[in-house]
Amino acid sequence: MHPYPAQPPILVAIGDIACTQHEVITPSGRAPIAGTTWSFTDLSRTTRGIPAWAIVCAIIFAFFCLLGLLFLLAKEERTEGWVQVAVHGSGIAHQTQIPVHSAFAVVDFGNRVNYARNLAHQG
Repeated sequence: MHPYPAQPPILVAIGDIACTQHEVITPSGRAPIAGTTWSFTDLSRTTRGIPAWAIVCAIIFAFFCLLGLLFLLAKEERTEGWVQVAVHGSGIAHQTQIPVHSAFAVVDFGNRVNYARNLAHQG
């Protein structure tokens, strides 16, 4: 027999919030996941611009041929900011801000929150 009881597996982690099948675990404490409400706020921004390498290549190759200016057509997207996740339930209220550096990360955290919402409705 083990000296410590087995802990249920963590099904989803969102920043410093973790969820098992029946419980939400935060730095503020633990609470049953049933009946919790979740909010997700995207506070990031995505900009589109010409990358530095394209500008350098355009300048270098513009001296050799005018086709070097085609490098200025290259674009890249940059995402910066954070997402804010909050959970409220019986005896618990916790909010966390998670930095994001890609549009994929924003979608990923949104999907994690939706999964946690599904666990709250099932629990």
